[in-house]
Amino acid sequence: MDIWGIVIESVVKILFVLTIMLLTVSYLVLAERKVSAWIQSRLGPNRVGWGGALQPFADVAKLLLKEDIVPKAADKTLHTLAPFLAIFIAFSTYAVIPFGPPITLFGREINLHLADVNIGVLYVLALTSLGVYAITFAGWSSGSKYSLLGGIRSSAQMISYEVSMGFSIGGVVMMASSLSPVDIIESQSGWMWNAIVQPIGFITFLVSAFAETNRLPFDLPEAEPELVGGYHTEYSSMKFASFFMAEYANMIIASGMIVMLYLGGWQVPYIEKLGLGSPFTQIIQTLSFFVKVGFLLFFFIWVRWSIPRFRYDQLMNLGWKVMFPLSLLNIVWVAVVIMLFN
Repeated sequence: MDIWGIVIESVVKILFVLTIMLLTVSYLVLAERKVSAWIQSRLGPNRVGWGGALQPFADVAKLLLKEDIVPKAADKTLHTLAPFLAIFIAFSTYAVIPFGPPITLFGREINLHLADVNIGVLYVLALTSLGVYAITFAGWSSGSKYSLLGGIRSSAQMISYEVSMGFSIGGVVMMASSLSPVDIIESQSGWMWNAIVQPIGFITFLVSAFAETNRLPFDLPEAEPELVGGYHTEYSSMKFASFFMAEYANMIIASGMIVMLYLGGWQVPYIEKLGLGSPFTQIIQTLSFFVKVGFLLFFFIWVRWSIPRFRYDQLMNLGWKVMFPLSLLNIVWVAVVIMLFN
């Protein structure tokens, strides 16, 4: 394969993923407002464009035109760095998530992911663990006690639930005998989805994903009633928008990880037996990945507007006294399944 072909393929895939991701983030905000309105018997945004379809563009224009205010007591370097670090980490994790099987286009086999990394799962875990720095930097550098408390809460919360998340993934790695995202998806052929084989691991990973993305009922780092807005209280304009985009981008990557690890990725059970032909099968499998991710995004929004926020002691007790033991129990269960059924 010539070098220019590789470069062009890589650039096209990067632009495609960035475009899809930015549009999804924008309209995920609109979807959140629409779903919350539906749950609360309200109308939601319905003035800008048909049914409010252009509301995301109006929100972006408003944030672009707002003044960027930096508190006098803030550490200006870290205050500026934090939101860009958050969005860089959120965007970088998309590189290893496969959203479809390899396709043949113009006589070339093209993988539907940006990078085929044989330790892709570790790559995602490493990057997401760095996300705590962005929030901690934002809280500490703002020079505000509310922001500082939000940053401290975030560091304790994310570190606590990363332990459960890591052990939950341990069961998946044992089943697939690989850290490669593609191998993990291919190991779930038919109905051998990990959510069915190891439901405890699926539940612990799902709950940990809520905590890692700071979504209700785990949004203690921003908790408006007691911390005004938490770690991003002192942010405005596009810096605030960067944190906002990072949160929704993390929702998408968390949903993609859940689909990849536990819901079979692009796998559609026994689709090969339908005899549709390779192109149609590949299209259906790719669409199935996005449908699964879309359902999980709806689930994230649904939970936010249905369950009240935990107290902080409840959150930490759940992480260390419930989730951690369950994730260890899941590893024992997977080991027994492997011994009995090979």
